[in-house]
Amino acid sequence: MQNKIILASKSKVRKDILDKNDIKCFVEPSNVDEDPVKESLLKEQASSEIISKNLAELKANKVSMKKTDEIVLGADSVIDLEGELISKPENREEAMQILRKLNGKSHLLISSVCISKNGSMIWNYTDKAKLTMKNFTEDELKNYLTKISDEALYAYNVYQIEGEGRHLFSKIEGNENTIMGLPIDKIKDYLKNYE
Repeated sequence: MQNKIILASKSKVRKDILDKNDIKCFVEPSNVDEDPVKESLLKEQASSEIISKNLAELKANKVSMKKTDEIVLGADSVIDLEGELISKPENREEAMQILRKLNGKSHLLISSVCISKNGSMIWNYTDKAKLTMKNFTEDELKNYLTKISDEALYAYNVYQIEGEGRHLFSKIEGNENTIMGLPIDKIKDYLKNYE
């Protein structure tokens, strides 16, 4: 099994998932500016899945152009609420607005991964999980936000499923690693067969 890859992401959670699964990785963030890409794709009425996949591919390809013959893993996760793409909040006011939107509803969390070599995608996979948020009062949502660090808020969108965020949901359908941003089983299957 190919057991050394480059992770085109500065996500600590994604690195931890790889480490726990004995996949050695070196971190080389892609520093892709996601917003113009999202805006352009939204104008073309691309689905949330296409946006997530394109961003994962863009990140992997960008790093892989500089790292000849290395395999590079790019990843991206988005929230889809009834067809609306919800991006990570820029500040706490935006975080509160997102929580209000998700409150009492089901949404999809879509995670895409892409493996690239020499600047081109050689494999990709997209998985979805469905999360149903409980109904909270405004005060309960504010109280939840006070428990979340800035780092967690801006890294994981408004909930960190392996932390405080789990308590927000009445129902979680799907793979926990997908929700955390890395459908690891499919990555392991691919790497096992990679020559």
